[in-house]
Amino acid sequence: CTKSAQALYELANHVVKGNLKHDQASNVLSDVIEFRDDMSSILADVFCVLDIETSCLEEKSKRDHFTQLVLACLYLVSDTVLKERLDPETLESLGLIKQSQQFNQKSVKIKTKLFYKQQKFNLLREENEGYAKLIAELGQDLSGNITSDLILENIKSLIGCFNLDPNRVLDIILEVYECRPEYDEFFVPLIESYMYMCEPQTLCHILGFKFKFYQEPNGETPSSLYRVAAVLLQHNLIDLEDLYVHLLPVDNAILEEHKREIVEAKQIVRKLTMVVLSSEKTEEKEKEKDKEEEKTEKPPDNQKLGLLEALLKVGDWQHAQSIMDQMPPFYATSHKPIAIALCQLVHVTIEPLYRRVGVPKGAKGSPISNLQNKRAPKQAESFEDLRKEVFNMLCYLGPHLSHDPILFAKVVRLGKAFMKEFQSDGNKQEDKEKTELLFSCLLNITDQVLLPSLTLMDCNACMSEELWGMFKTFPYQYRYRLYGQWKNETYNSHPLLVKVKAQTIDRAKYIMKRLTKENVKPSGRQIGKLSHSNPTILFDYILSQIQKYDNLITPVVDSLKYLTSLNYDVLAYCIIEALANPEKERMKHDDTTISSWLQSLASFCGAVFRKYPIELAGLLQYVANQLKAGKSFDLLILKEVVQKMAGIEITEEMTMEQLEAMTGGEQLKAEGGYFGQIRNTKKSSQRLKDALLDHDLALPLCLLMAQQRNGVIFQEGGEKHLKLVGKLYDQCHDTLVQFGGFLASNLSTEDYIKRVPSIDVLCNEFHTPHDAAFFLSRPMYAHHISSKYDELKKAEKGNKQQHKVHKYITSCELVMAPVHDAVISLHLPKVWDDISPQFYATFWSLTMYDLAVPHNSYDREVNKLKVQMKAIDDNQEMPPNKKKKEKERCTALQDKLLEEEKKQLEHVQRVLQRLKLEKDNWLLAKSTKNETITKFLQLCIFPRCIFSAIDAVYCAHFVELVHQQKTPNFSTLLCYDRVFSDIIYTVASCTENEASRYGRFLCCMLETVTRWHSDRNIYEKECGNYPGFLTILRATGFDGGNKADQLDYENFRHVVHKWHYKLTKASVHCLETGEYTHIRNILIVLTKILPWYPKVLNLGQALERRVHKICQEEKEKRPDLYALAMGYSGQLKSRKPYMVPENEFHHKDPPARNAVAATVQNGPGGAGLPASLTINAAKLEESTAEETDKLKEKTQGAVKVIIKAANATPKVTTSNGNSASNSKIIKEKDDKEKSGKEKDKEKKEKTPAAIPEAKALGKDGKDKPKEERANKDDKTRETKEKTPKSDKEKEKAKKEEKTPKDEKSKTVVTNAESKFAAEKEREKEPSRERDVAKDMKSKENIKGGEKLSVAGSLKSPVPRSETSESEREQKRRKVDTHSSPSHSSTVKVSIHYINHTTPALSKSKEREVDKKDLDKSRERSREREKKDEKDRKERKRDHSNSDREVPQDSTKRRKEENGTTGSSKHSKSESPSDSPRSNEKEKEKNKSKSSGKEKGDSIKPEKMEKSSSGSKKHPFIIVFFRRHFLNGSDYS
Repeated sequence: CTKSAQALYELANHVVKGNLKHDQASNVLSDVIEFRDDMSSILADVFCVLDIETSCLEEKSKRDHFTQLVLACLYLVSDTVLKERLDPETLESLGLIKQSQQFNQKSVKIKTKLFYKQQKFNLLREENEGYAKLIAELGQDLSGNITSDLILENIKSLIGCFNLDPNRVLDIILEVYECRPEYDEFFVPLIESYMYMCEPQTLCHILGFKFKFYQEPNGETPSSLYRVAAVLLQHNLIDLEDLYVHLLPVDNAILEEHKREIVEAKQIVRKLTMVVLSSEKTEEKEKEKDKEEEKTEKPPDNQKLGLLEALLKVGDWQHAQSIMDQMPPFYATSHKPIAIALCQLVHVTIEPLYRRVGVPKGAKGSPISNLQNKRAPKQAESFEDLRKEVFNMLCYLGPHLSHDPILFAKVVRLGKAFMKEFQSDGNKQEDKEKTELLFSCLLNITDQVLLPSLTLMDCNACMSEELWGMFKTFPYQYRYRLYGQWKNETYNSHPLLVKVKAQTIDRAKYIMKRLTKENVKPSGRQIGKLSHSNPTILFDYILSQIQKYDNLITPVVDSLKYLTSLNYDVLAYCIIEALANPEKERMKHDDTTISSWLQSLASFCGAVFRKYPIELAGLLQYVANQLKAGKSFDLLILKEVVQKMAGIEITEEMTMEQLEAMTGGEQLKAEGGYFGQIRNTKKSSQRLKDALLDHDLALPLCLLMAQQRNGVIFQEGGEKHLKLVGKLYDQCHDTLVQFGGFLASNLSTEDYIKRVPSIDVLCNEFHTPHDAAFFLSRPMYAHHISSKYDELKKAEKGNKQQHKVHKYITSCELVMAPVHDAVISLHLPKVWDDISPQFYATFWSLTMYDLAVPHNSYDREVNKLKVQMKAIDDNQEMPPNKKKKEKERCTALQDKLLEEEKKQLEHVQRVLQRLKLEKDNWLLAKSTKNETITKFLQLCIFPRCIFSAIDAVYCAHFVELVHQQKTPNFSTLLCYDRVFSDIIYTVASCTENEASRYGRFLCCMLETVTRWHSDRNIYEKECGNYPGFLTILRATGFDGGNKADQLDYENFRHVVHKWHYKLTKASVHCLETGEYTHIRNILIVLTKILPWYPKVLNLGQALERRVHKICQEEKEKRPDLYALAMGYSGQLKSRKPYMVPENEFHHKDPPARNAVAATVQNGPGGAGLPASLTINAAKLEESTAEETDKLKEKTQGAVKVIIKAANATPKVTTSNGNSASNSKIIKEKDDKEKSGKEKDKEKKEKTPAAIPEAKALGKDGKDKPKEERANKDDKTRETKEKTPKSDKEKEKAKKEEKTPKDEKSKTVVTNAESKFAAEKEREKEPSRERDVAKDMKSKENIKGGEKLSVAGSLKSPVPRSETSESEREQKRRKVDTHSSPSHSSTVKVSIHYINHTTPALSKSKEREVDKKDLDKSRERSREREKKDEKDRKERKRDHSNSDREVPQDSTKRRKEENGTTGSSKHSKSESPSDSPRSNEKEKEKNKSKSSGKEKGDSIKPEKMEKSSSGSKKHPFIIVFFRRHFLNGSDYS
């Protein structure tokens, strides 16, 4: 357009300048004009510009040229356009007007008339009478047949007659309508008809002017005007957009106001959270008052909101909605009148549906009349209508539904009705989609409207309960989602909610500051009031306080009794949210303990879920999800919940009385098994059970815990401290035990069997550890057996006990047969060569309840109840009614306990009968007893004894039971020996709680052993003829009752001492390692076994010193170890009076008086302890763990060699109980034994002693001449250097027996010299080599051909003179006083001991004798050295084949072999005539080499399961347990 104008201008300009003729230009222009429609108008504009330009020019020619051009183009532009744009003078010159002056005057007149003259053409002619008649016409009674059309005709007549202004008439019609609002049906058609006579905008402008009139500062728009506008809008007589612009305030002002409100709300929050000092508080209050006064000036009306209210009242939802859309969310409804108007509209809309489905039974309710308005929203007849019409209205209402609690209740009831329909609906797919959509809309309404509205209601408990009626139909996942939105997002959506949140926190702080145990009730009421409206905020604050101060838990739990059901559910959510808080660390800063906040929350969980009916599903699922994610911290919550709700307590601190009570029935457990007697757990445990079953969480939780238990170490272990990993493992395990216990005692048989799969599925498919799998299956077997038993009893009504037992055994077989088959898959086939699947399943399926009745516990609880009843009788203050009730309760409880005891007794008898029948098939004789015991310990005892405290007791009891049942192929001795021999590895691999349980197991095992040890009669009765105490085991399984094969009482006492020594050695080793786990665990174990160990004084002292050292070392470093050590130390000291000297623990042979005198000083306080033992105990402490290990290796190496050497002799025995000898040799041995017994009888006639050898020797000792005390000083030296010398002397004794008697009598004198020489040689060697040599000698000593004699009987096939015998005894006694359990234990056990009753000689006489004896012995020893060398070479030739590997130590030992006469008892068991057996030696040599190697290996503790490697090569395996149990060497 601009370019065209420019082109035309240039063309015309050329004409004006004279460059172009006007004819040519007009021709061009006539051509151009056709291009565009508006070209003529553009041309007129160009002429107008040129007109102004040329009129200013002085050159007349240019003006003429312009005039000519315009004249030429008149046909192109209309006259009218030119008259508009050109100057009047120009027009006159062109001839378009006559006179320019007249033209100007005329235009002025027109403009004046148009712009300045009022259009009130009849202003002076209007008559008041006309308006009076108009008002009379409109104000008449309209109830008759008068219609709007009739009145309209009258109005027209009035306008015409009285010259009335139509606009004013319209205004008066509106005014009258305002005053008569009830006549909508008359006025609306009237106005509608009248508008046909007016312009469309007139009505809108008139209304606009009316609204404008009230927009003064203090103006107030009447509601009648709003209503008229609303009705006109509803009938579409005016447009909202046209009217909206006339209303104040403008939208921007509304937005600003909304923002200001938010800022103010945040400032209020900040003030409430700030810590304000008291002086500042008063100033703040004054400022606030000033601000409030400023605000009192009333702002002008918000006409938009007034119109909105009117629209809602008349039911015009569409227009109301569009007005609300112009404003910030919830701004409009935050004004109460609008909220109430909208609520009223919703009331009307939902009325029919509510009457049909929402009204509760028995309630009438007041019906609401619908709007007399056809244009109002359609009323809802179905839930679909509700979604389309009502939900939208509710969303605009938002939190302000709080203004109408009745509507709130109606909406909630409709929601409830819908949920019933939704849950029972099984309709077509389309309907399902519709209901799904409806359900999601209902959730939205709940989130955006119902919960925020509840927040703004002032503690309306009824609404809270009403809402819960709907909420409880939602799955907890939806509920928790809603609570999360409510807590974390809703409160930030509106300024009012922001304020409410701040006020709630402020109020919560106020209450919590004042909450104590004493004011629980009033505080509880305040908490209740606050919680009805804002539970999420309140509980969030309360939980934060509980996490900081755990002493708040009890008062808070008690104060929550005024909560509604909804609040309890919200509390559960808040707890889970607090637990899952990612910002919180679950460990303390030291990384060794679980954080206290988590412990506090767990404790609170347990208490609150027990006391109040809160749904548990969410919490349980949370724990399961955490386990799935490999996190076990939160098991603490499950543990607490089960403990509090079911009364099942898991603690390692149980007393033996409690443990005993736990082996009884449910009633006894509840009464005597737990610390806190948690009563009334029936309802809470039922709730817990229902939650687990309804959500199928019972078995998954068990399996997740069982799997997680091992996962703790690998998944969670990582960088964590070992102590924490142990705690988490224990927590996981304890919770599994506790939870499994709960399921076992609360689930019905059907529920349990339906949920727990078979044992092979558990282990193989779910990868559940075997101990946990059996733990879960055990109650199932018990349920199954009892139900089968009941069925059989009902089928045949025989009352005889035999019949009952038979039925019980039948039911056991039916139930357990599939289990026997299932367990085969759990282990490798070779396992079942040693133990039968039946034995394995029996062990794992029984419990303590099946094995023994805790009569003491039952008696104890019954007596408690009797005392209680007596106290009730004596109580004068108690009201009679209460007395009666309490007495009835106690009597009922007493009857229950007695009935339970009787029932258990019958059950135990049946079980024992069953075991009696089963036992013959338990242990198969396919391999050695050693291998059988290994498998039994490995697969049964060890896994189960650390599973729970009750299982620890069960394991010990089961071992005793297997022994008492005289089970074939079961060696009780070997079993106990394996348990006590080396506990280091077991203890080191335990967690804290496992160590405690292992300690309990050892304690029970020691209790049994101590009982047998304490009394010969008990031993004879319970062990005497039992196969478990055979010392010769035959592979055929023949456990013949040959008395000689049994371990007698005295030797058993020696064995027990060996076990005590082993325990001491292991304990000292653990304490010396410096490892946290070793020290902690051994201290726990020692504390548990304190009642039965240590019993021997010197072992106790060794332990005491070591523990004291730990106390000193750990005081600053590791306080927990220090506390443990101090605790044990104190208890150990209190046990000291019960410890006995060693000779009282087991009989030692009494030595001569002079021997005693030397050792008396070494015992503490002159108690007469053997010096060797005292020194031994001290040395035990000094040796480090490394030395111990090295010593073991060396000893084992040496033992291999010596076994080879010993195999060359006629009779061979090995440490693992296998013999390489053939049956011929066995017979020869038996013959010798018989002859030995005859000799015994002869001796008994000569000596007044009874059975124990000690008495005979004691009497002999008194008659010895003084000369024979010559070696006393020598003996004292030996004491300092410990035992190796005594072993050498025994070797010499063996050698000497084979020489003629006359030579023996000579060597008596030279004995001391040779000893002294040997001493000097030994002093040069390091202590470690000495120990090795000692062990080698001691073992060769036994393998040299003698079968060990039993219980001190003397079996000598060749008669000897009394004199030579007494000399030998004298020498032997001197050796005996120096032996210690560690170094000479392989020698006959009775040589360790000393008779403390023998009176000592005076010291001065002893010293004189000592000097003389010493001088003589030194001279003679030099003479004997040459002889020793010769003898050694001869002996070396005899053993050349087998002794190639013997180290230097053994050569030194042989030097001395001829020097000692009769120093060992063993010398009496073989006559000299038996010694030369070279032919037999040659035959045996090759055999013994191979078997010796295998047997040497079996001594190593690392190779436990290989210990029977050589046993299958011979028809008879002769194991000399006397050696095996009397020696102190390590073996596995």
